[in-house]
Amino acid sequence: MTAGAITRDGMPSGEGDLSIEAHGFEPIPESARYGSEGRVFTVWFTPNLVPAAFAIGTLAAASFIGLGFVSALLAIIVGNVLGSILVAMLAQMGPATGMAQMPLARLAYGKSIVVPGLLNWISCIGWDGINSIFGATAITILVPAVPFWAALVVIVLAQAALGVVGYEGIHTFEKYGAVVLGIMFAVVTVAILPKASTGIARADAVSGLDQVGAFVLFSAISASFVLAWSLYASDYTRYLPPTASRSRIFWWTLLGLSLSAGWIETLGLLVADQATDKGAVDTINTLLGSGLLGAVAMIAIVLGTIAVNAMNDYTGSLSLQAAGVRVPRVYSAIAVAILGFLFTLYLNSGDFATKFENYLLFISYWVTPWAAVVLADWFLRGRRADGRALVQFGSLPSGAIALASLIIGFVVSLGFQTSSVGEDLKTAGVPWVNWVADTYLHFADFAYVVGFIVAFAIYWIAAPRSVRESTTVAAPSAA
Repeated sequence: MTAGAITRDGMPSGEGDLSIEAHGFEPIPESARYGSEGRVFTVWFTPNLVPAAFAIGTLAAASFIGLGFVSALLAIIVGNVLGSILVAMLAQMGPATGMAQMPLARLAYGKSIVVPGLLNWISCIGWDGINSIFGATAITILVPAVPFWAALVVIVLAQAALGVVGYEGIHTFEKYGAVVLGIMFAVVTVAILPKASTGIARADAVSGLDQVGAFVLFSAISASFVLAWSLYASDYTRYLPPTASRSRIFWWTLLGLSLSAGWIETLGLLVADQATDKGAVDTINTLLGSGLLGAVAMIAIVLGTIAVNAMNDYTGSLSLQAAGVRVPRVYSAIAVAILGFLFTLYLNSGDFATKFENYLLFISYWVTPWAAVVLADWFLRGRRADGRALVQFGSLPSGAIALASLIIGFVVSLGFQTSSVGEDLKTAGVPWVNWVADTYLHFADFAYVVGFIVAFAIYWIAAPRSVRESTTVAAPSAA
């Protein structure tokens, strides 16, 4: 097939078919399934090799955490493994149903999917904007004569092209990107290690229960980075055959996420005491200089930005369709890229980027209650479902119980979080936000766990008997 052409059925025919995927959120028929479970590793490994993960690692030395190297490294490991488990569980749904994640959430949320669907669409645009600042800045460092807006155009055109090509284009890019970026960041790692002696020797600045609270908080911050992929999980497994091994999908997803995010976060941790106020890209550039090593790092940042934003564009397009908006997936992906471009220009025009990133991190607390409802519904259905029944928005149930479970889980979790936006809300007259964490838990952040447990329990208890006893025509997946 000619690259760039739209196939007759709108779906890629196999690995390496870079025809434009015109197919939308509808289930992938078994006759169109292909690929092996091993592809799941690279699709989750590559997009986490980004400056945002590096920035998380540098937070260990911040005054509000104050962890030494050993404690922070353990927190990074714990946080990434726990966060990746949730994504890995959701990724198993792709082969079983042929459905992307947010469209599949129609099972539980029904017409109420409008709320999480639009929220995730907006979040994808927001993360596009934040990530693009890193990539465009790296280009301007590589080629100082290039203005920021022109560098941004390069980033957006590349990511939009991948988002438009769709599933196979993204998988192919992430596959080769895993090798290229893996080598590049290995070089960066070797270059940074000699500069990390003070970082490795750094001891905890807190003790006792304050130390425990700081450990839990930093684990939660690390987990939040990979937890956000829960909303994308089955988007990148939906073309796998229904006989694909659930256990292999689980482990490849967990390894891809935790190894990549943990690696780059550890790099940030190594030089946390040398981080600059200008951000992760400037810190890396300052450490490595303007020579060959610095150029390698900047190129890696550019490629990593394209890798992560392409997935934002693709998932954003499916989330908009899941919310009931009748727009072709290709056009929706283009819209996410364009809006992300405009939003990046806005963020870069003033002191907005940090504040907005804090806001995105704050609203990410809704991810675990959302996922809890999806998983509770999935287990009640015996981990099988017929996605064809989810295509027509008008025939969906209200989904009121699911939405109520999500909202209650999120609201209850607010008291158990530790966030800067939460502190702003407390000042504005919302006293329960951060209250439990600040008053009793030594600033330990258990909001993700509490939100998940509360939402799961409410839905499990309140879901109609018909949901628990429903049967489907979908064939079981391989164990």
